[in-house]
Amino acid sequence: MAGQIDKKLNRREFLRHSAITAAAFSSGFTAKPAYAGKKGGAGAGKKVIVIGIDGMDPGLSEKMMREGRLPNFAKLAEGGGYRTLGTSIPPQSPVAWANFINGAGPGSHGIFDFIHRHPEQQCVPFFAMTETLPGEGYWEIGQHKVQMDFWPFNHKLPATLLRRQGTPFWDYLDKAGIDSTFYNLPSNYPPSESKYGHHRCLAGMGTPDMLGTYGTYQHYSEDGPVRTKEEGGGRRSMLFFEDDTASAELIGPTNSFLVDPEPAAIEFAVHRDRSAKAAVIEVQKYRILLKEGQWSRWIKLDFKLSKAGLDKHISGICRFYLQEFSPNFRLYVTPINTNPSEPVIKLTEPPKFIKQISDELGLFYTTGFQEDHKALSNKVFTDAEYAYQADYVLQERLNLLDYALKNYDDGLLFFYFSSTDLQSHMFWWDSDEKHPVRSAAGAQRYFSHLKGIYEKMDGVLGDILHRYGNEATIVVMSDHGFANFKRQFNLNSWLRDNGYLEPVGATSILRDVDWSGTKAYGLGINGLYLNLKGRERDGIVEPGQQSEELLEELKTKLEAVTDTNGKQVIRKVHRTDKSYSGSAAALAPDLVVGYCRGFRASWATCLGDMTEEVLLDNDSAWSADHCADVSEVPGIIFSNRSIIAERPALIDVAPSILKEFGLEVPASMQGRDIFKA
Repeated sequence: MAGQIDKKLNRREFLRHSAITAAAFSSGFTAKPAYAGKKGGAGAGKKVIVIGIDGMDPGLSEKMMREGRLPNFAKLAEGGGYRTLGTSIPPQSPVAWANFINGAGPGSHGIFDFIHRHPEQQCVPFFAMTETLPGEGYWEIGQHKVQMDFWPFNHKLPATLLRRQGTPFWDYLDKAGIDSTFYNLPSNYPPSESKYGHHRCLAGMGTPDMLGTYGTYQHYSEDGPVRTKEEGGGRRSMLFFEDDTASAELIGPTNSFLVDPEPAAIEFAVHRDRSAKAAVIEVQKYRILLKEGQWSRWIKLDFKLSKAGLDKHISGICRFYLQEFSPNFRLYVTPINTNPSEPVIKLTEPPKFIKQISDELGLFYTTGFQEDHKALSNKVFTDAEYAYQADYVLQERLNLLDYALKNYDDGLLFFYFSSTDLQSHMFWWDSDEKHPVRSAAGAQRYFSHLKGIYEKMDGVLGDILHRYGNEATIVVMSDHGFANFKRQFNLNSWLRDNGYLEPVGATSILRDVDWSGTKAYGLGINGLYLNLKGRERDGIVEPGQQSEELLEELKTKLEAVTDTNGKQVIRKVHRTDKSYSGSAAALAPDLVVGYCRGFRASWATCLGDMTEEVLLDNDSAWSADHCADVSEVPGIIFSNRSIIAERPALIDVAPSILKEFGLEVPASMQGRDIFKA
């Protein structure tokens, strides 16, 4: 059958970026200018502080302000410094934050979803923010491969590329000699370079763990159906105790210097003391004593990779958590993060910035997704365990904010909080309807926990207003809001059942689609693509009148879809040729499906799988989302200055910052100054 592949691409395999260690040991980093610091030139003394609170929702914020629970936000709102903030099409975090970065929409930055595809390979997916390209050419020495990127060999080394296009707004500050520092910025891994030395950045969302994934925990227990089980976001292994001692291994980065790459591993031992209900974990130079329910501190790990007779050592960090001692011994290990004190990948611009932070703060999470939501979705964590781990992440972030403020003089300071997003995905529920996995009391208890995080953000704002309220322009913003996620819609199943995707019995676009009879397919969370002749490898839809009629037909039919109870499923289908403008739209989907509140693309449809039913209940702890229509989930923007614009959007924030520093807004930006009429 046309387009058939031999092996199904599962989520775990897709999450692997195979060349992370090879990129770390290629030829090192190019020397850059050191951070220039305060120079007394353009922008000297001017302070602008922007706090990004991912997923902070206007509806909940307004309700809590009315209840007196967010007094500092309410103070700004009373002064004319509050509006809802228009989000991106679609309202996905990497798209939204790229809108903020460029001051323009997806046609400018080229990020349209978490997942893109290469049309010349039909529908092979890759991550939108970052792509790791394999090297080309090598010498084979025994079981090793040796690459030399100089003449006469000219081998091409593996490379990890930032796929965001266009000019980030901080480049204009950098050129003008205005300092800017960004902490945990999404959609900027690897962090872009500072040409003039006035910009620093710690990368956030999109930064991988040492396995090259967005975060892979490792879990060990006595019970288990199989010795080792791979699952989306994690790896489970059985422990076999003999005389109360068990041996296991931590899987580390892939050794890409081998002709047949394989992961590095570290052996460790677990010794349990039944009388004390405690265990000692021996790993490399450490002996870690844990009681039931106790977490370890960060532990440094040394992974050895061989390279043509030479041993290369790279450092990672992890934390151990003894979940249960008996009757079933269970041990959780965080994803193996890059060690910030000895980084082997570029985490910051300039590269030495991460070491400066670590010198003061010690070890901390460096992956982009730090709250381990996969452990909760896969039932490795309980709700309480996830909340505890996520609150630890928030405390680390607060420590980092304290560092950021201590080291801030003037210019632009941007600081990002993830807690309101990743805890909302798991704990948001503003409805009396039945929750997908919790009792009514449990749903309200954890929604109350989420409200407590909003109150902590209000405290953060209060502290910044106290320190800088009279001398800085202060902006608090979110990229989108939130909504319950109760029902799943499988776009590919709908296309199949309505005659746009062949054959009738297809179950995956990556495995068994007949492209000679397929007119359209879905990939990612919101994207729909025509199988366009001359663009897709096996395209059949003629550009021009045929594609135009098909786009309008799909748009009309999808917007008419209703659930079994008559509820509208899709608020609006956006044609990207009318919604996007700019030179970076080559990989854009043809249509963006904007869901109504309560609905979202199904889990199966994101990577092209199909289910028998088109609509089905969401059965995951991931019970809230924002990948809906742009009109359904706006974000928020607060400021200690009056916001004049009636309907500000994400693309307006960057131009407003530039104008605060007296700079002109470049023609590439589509936004406007929110502080001016």
